[in-house]
Parts: sequence; C-alpha cells; structure tokens
Amino acid sequence: MRNAIEFQVYGRMALFTDPITKIGGERSSYAVPTYQALKGITESIYWKPTIFWVIDEVRVMNRIVTQSRGIRLLNYRKGKNDLAFYKYLSDVRYQVRAHFEFNLHRSDLAEDRNENKHHHMARRMVERGGRRDIFLGTRECQGYVEPVRYGEGVGYYDGAGEMPLGTMLHGFNYPDEIGKDRLQVRFWQPEMKGGIIRFQRPEECTLVRDIRKAEGKRFALADIRSVEDEAADWEGGGA
Repeated sequence: MRNAIEFQVYGRMALFTDPITKIGGERSSYAVPTYQALKGITESIYWKPTIFWVIDEVRVMNRIVTQSRGIRLLNYRKGKNDLAFYKYLSDVRYQVRAHFEFNLHRSDLAEDRNENKHHHMARRMVERGGRRDIFLGTRECQGYVEPVRYGEGVGYYDGAGEMPLGTMLHGFNYPDEIGKDRLQVRFWQPEMKGGIIRFQRPEECTLVRDIRKAEGKRFALADIRSVEDEAADWEGGGA
C-alpha cells in the first residue's frame, strides 16, 4: 500500500486501560494495545486533520508480563492521598503497520489532499522517532518509535495458536471522522494468532454506543500550512 508506514514502538512499561477497572480509581491494563492506543501513537508520529490513520495490524514481540505498582492519588475532598494499585505491562515491544486515508468529511481541507506529500512526511517522522512525545497508554509510560520492516525479527508468540482476548475497547468515533455531531465508543472481540492481531476497521465494529453529543473542530488552511512549516523545520533539524 503506497500510503502505509511500518514502525516499532517499545518502552519499559505500558498501561492500555481497561475502562471497567477505572471504577474506584484503580486501573488495569489490557494484555495488548488497543486500536485507539496505536492510533494515538501513530498520530503522535504524524497527523493532520486532512487525514486519519487506520491501524491494520500489530505484532506482539515480547512476552506479555504484568507488574503492579502502588500509586498515591490526591483525594481532593479529604486533602490527603489515597493509595491505588495500577497493573502495568512490563518491557513491551510491538511492530505496527498502518496507513492513512483522506478525511472526506473535511471538504474544507480538500486542497490539502496530496498523498505523496503526506506519505513522505509520515515516513520521515517515523525515522525521526515521531513529532510529539510517544506514550504507551498513559503519560507515565514513555514510548520510543523507530522504523522497522514489519514481520522481521523473532517474536515471542511466533507460531503460537489462536488466543481469544475477550471483549476489548476498540476505539472512539469522533465527529470529525464520522460526519455526525456525536462521540461514540466501539468494542470488539479480537483474537491474537501467532502474535499478530489484525484489526477490524472502525466502521466494521458492531458494538457501538453513543457517549454524548459533540461537534467537530474546524481548521483553516493557514493552520495546516503552519503545521507543514513546523514539520519542514523538524526535518531540516531546525526544531
């Protein structure tokens, strides 16, 4: 696919939060990254409102290991700290394949639909480790990105059979991307085969629920060009 990128993302720990565990202030990570988490990582590498990223596959390279940590959270009502336990993933590494498509709901940005330009800039940002800081699910989990040929190298789950992962968060439908004044959440039931998860496209998910009414953001072409100037400075070493 001409507009695809491949990269490796890794870090010391990750927290891809299962929303069910947020009750009571404690959090537990899914065993694997969600579509939404990988989309956010890809957008941190390169994003403009003219495009949206579609995550095709993720390959789990390291063994899935968890660790629990005690976190002190500020209790604003009592003015003291509460102790909560977060379950993180430890020593994670993933290979990701993704591609971008033009956001046809943004007719105001039609002049910016230049596939070669966006693909070139995206690949350059992968080589530079991303334009923004990379987080593996949450801010305390720093991640790092580097280019990779998807499928190369030895993964812990290579040759393993099917592993059902249960019902998981897939991602969110934002007004900008669906052309509707509403925010929605998607769920799905993935399987990991040989360490690889092939994602459904967002529109293929059948477990979709409305969260609230919302309006899409508006961007001017002048804003888009200022982002391009910033990216050009970054590529040239000026940022």
